[in-house]
Amino acid sequence: GPKFEARAGLYPDRERSMSREVASVFCLNNTSVTVSLNKHDQPVNDELQRVKDQLKTSTRNKYERLFEGLKLQENESLLNSIYTQLYIIEGEREAMNEEHEVLQMEKTARTQYSQDTPIYCNDIFKASPKPGYEEKEQIKTVLTKGIAGIGKTVSVQKFILDWAEGKANQDVDFMFVLPFRELNLIQDHQYSLHRLLLDFHPELQDLDSQIYEKCKVLFIFDGLDESRITLMLSDAQKVCDVTDTSSVAVLMSKLIKGELLPSARIWITSRPAAANQIPSKYINRLTEIQGFNEPQKEEYFRKRISEEHQANRIISHIRRARSLHIMCHIPVFCWISSTVLQMLLKEDLSAEIPQTLTEMYIHFLLIQINMRNQKYEERDPEKLLQTNREVIVKLAEVAFKQLMKGNVMFYEEDLTESGIDLTDASVYSGICTEIFKEESVINQRKVYCFIHLSVQEFLAAFYYLDQVHNLHRDTVNKALESENGHLDLFLRFLLGISLESNQKLLKDLLTHTVNSSESIKKTSQYIKERIKTDKNLPTERSINLFLCLLEMKDQTLYKEIQVFLKSDKQRKSEKLTPAQCSSITCMLQMSEEVLDELDLKKYNTSEEDKVQLTVTQNQVNNTNVITQFLLYRFCVSSLVLAVFASQLYHLSYMNV
Repeated sequence: GPKFEARAGLYPDRERSMSREVASVFCLNNTSVTVSLNKHDQPVNDELQRVKDQLKTSTRNKYERLFEGLKLQENESLLNSIYTQLYIIEGEREAMNEEHEVLQMEKTARTQYSQDTPIYCNDIFKASPKPGYEEKEQIKTVLTKGIAGIGKTVSVQKFILDWAEGKANQDVDFMFVLPFRELNLIQDHQYSLHRLLLDFHPELQDLDSQIYEKCKVLFIFDGLDESRITLMLSDAQKVCDVTDTSSVAVLMSKLIKGELLPSARIWITSRPAAANQIPSKYINRLTEIQGFNEPQKEEYFRKRISEEHQANRIISHIRRARSLHIMCHIPVFCWISSTVLQMLLKEDLSAEIPQTLTEMYIHFLLIQINMRNQKYEERDPEKLLQTNREVIVKLAEVAFKQLMKGNVMFYEEDLTESGIDLTDASVYSGICTEIFKEESVINQRKVYCFIHLSVQEFLAAFYYLDQVHNLHRDTVNKALESENGHLDLFLRFLLGISLESNQKLLKDLLTHTVNSSESIKKTSQYIKERIKTDKNLPTERSINLFLCLLEMKDQTLYKEIQVFLKSDKQRKSEKLTPAQCSSITCMLQMSEEVLDELDLKKYNTSEEDKVQLTVTQNQVNNTNVITQFLLYRFCVSSLVLAVFASQLYHLSYMNV
């Protein structure tokens, strides 16, 4: 079962694609110390207050606005007006790093427990109120995990804004911004900590460096997954003073280990796969952002879509398209979905609405292209088409190459490697600026990224299909070999784009289309064979294969499972593989149909796949459901886990 304790945080609203900003916080003791300022000694309280007020003003101006998509005026919103709470749980789920982020969310969506207790992100460093924890217990270092687009940066932004507006953490004196994506740009430089902070926050220039020793300090490092700095936690170099000079990697490592400013508090955010760079012995509290719950999904769409009838229709469609509904636990996907569905319904009320993940992303890409074309000065449609195609193919190449390297942030050299000329005006007056963003950071150097990881994965699949055509079977095998499932979503997009119906939608962007019906058929058959016969297929990979079939609009296995569930004779005679159990799990999770009975003793499974259950009655979705399972074994446990999403009227577990 999941390894987590009480929930530990309500977090802000939908994640936009926006620059990751971080802060560090200085807390003043009640001691009377002085700083040197303009050659006159003044009470520290007066001088700190002046600089503090300056920094609060600049911080508020910087963080009070949020951008959906790119930093364009039309995408701008006041953070406080659109803030919606997200959950953080204390601890993490089991096997969190062994599956693709999206599958983690699809699983989490089914297993949120009502007894979890949420708290606000402003309280993340407060001692736990649970028995056995003393109030005075110091939470020094917090690591918060969360998949791309789940709300990590918005959580940090809200934390900072609440401080700057005097709403929370008023024992804190200063906030400083040290994002990983910016630290990457100076990783080869030598700095003292004091000099580094001055470069990021010139407002501190009048403060003496000795003030750090007399304050409590909290550094918030946002985006460890974007770091290209190798932490040196075993390095023996001594850096004990804020004026000691060293590399950025050593400075950060000494802060995390507590050898530099030992009283400092640290908050690190990261995508799951990168979080293991920091040994657990340096972490006092581990948390995980889980995204929107069901009411928050609806709240998001109603906040963003002002016309009630349109909002109702979009919410209804999302609920019916289960693979889309699951993805809406991710705030950025909510934004993509609302962008696409609003535009389609605006143009044609009878428009065919996307049913699959791939269709949603294709329409998102096409909408962004059309929006840019309307503003573009080029009036020759052929030339416009050619420009769009060239830019998309180049960006797709960047997406693919960097995905294979595990990179989500890119720099100028990464782009020139794929033939993107950053001085070419056509690049930035075309589609590039709608799905790809440039940020000016420290020393006026640039950093680039796609507006969301899933957009990068989609374009990577687009590039791969355009280059290699029919190597689907090899790609399936390569994705199955991935230990952490980082190619799972890429594979779903690749197989989805391979459909001729989707190639038709992309015909103006693909260099050529191919008749893929035979290849799709063979790939589909191969996937079904792996699910039915491969006894060693991990649960997460088999579930993703099932989702791949749905992405290819192959309903045959889905229908076979439906027949199987309704046939007593078939259930008793056919022995299920673990992968088949996973497929049944996935199908039940995605189905809105009511299953009258789940009698585990009627399923032919091996003894080692049996599950020990502790069952309690509960109310779920206003139906009488027997839920809340303690699951210990693999196959049937996967099957029973689906009960959380399927409305069961009767569960028989006698003699299992």
